[in-house]
Amino acid sequence: MNAAAAPGDFLVLDGVAYAWPGQPPVVQGIALGLRPGEVHCLVGRSGCGKTTLLKLAAGLLAPTAGTVRRADGAAGLASAGVVFQSPTLLEWLSAEDNVLLPVSLHRRPTPADRAAARALLAQLGLDGLARRRPRELSGGQQGRVALARALLLQPPLLLLDEPYASLDAITREELQADLRRLVRARGTTVLFVTHDLAEAVFLGDRVSVLAGGRLQATLDVGLPDPRGPALHDAPAFGACCAAVRAALEAGQGAGLAEQAA
Repeated sequence: MNAAAAPGDFLVLDGVAYAWPGQPPVVQGIALGLRPGEVHCLVGRSGCGKTTLLKLAAGLLAPTAGTVRRADGAAGLASAGVVFQSPTLLEWLSAEDNVLLPVSLHRRPTPADRAAARALLAQLGLDGLARRRPRELSGGQQGRVALARALLLQPPLLLLDEPYASLDAITREELQADLRRLVRARGTTVLFVTHDLAEAVFLGDRVSVLAGGRLQATLDVGLPDPRGPALHDAPAFGACCAAVRAALEAGQGAGLAEQAA
């Protein structure tokens, strides 16, 4: 049940807290360690501090207490890929050029860079769509372009903030399967924020539950790979979702009791 850091963890949040000036903490006392190559999902109700915690992990916010560190010594967004709730694609660029944006910000893309971008798009089911502009793509296709962009430079750490929340259920399941398949093949360490319990269980090797700004529990998922749509009908999947829900409800109750005390 404990997600506190262990020797060999890739990303470590040690006693982390964050508060806006003059305000109570948004998150506090967070002790969380992500194992190398693990998909770790962070789940909780709206307003519980999930996005703040991800921004702390990304270096977009500096903790007001505690430390954030990586085993490779990198800090902030160095060698990390980030995917936000919106694909944030540039409308005047093609899908391929959107994927190449992390390279283009520093130098002119080479033929090898372009080949890598097209290969990623093909792996994500967008073969033949590389020259289309974002307005010519569906929401799911735009999400795949954003994922390809985040993975282009093969970052050891990938941080995602509810990237599929606005998509229909079938498209969301397809993108979840694509994401897990690609990051497992590359050995990428992933922190994925979501409010969707089923999404957390489908994607995660472990699921941490956040309530009232505190980490309430971490559960091992233990489901096999590859994970496809049929997994949602498996009894083990339902049992794991129920365990996460129970932890979330217990954490919510503890938070309300703390506020009333």
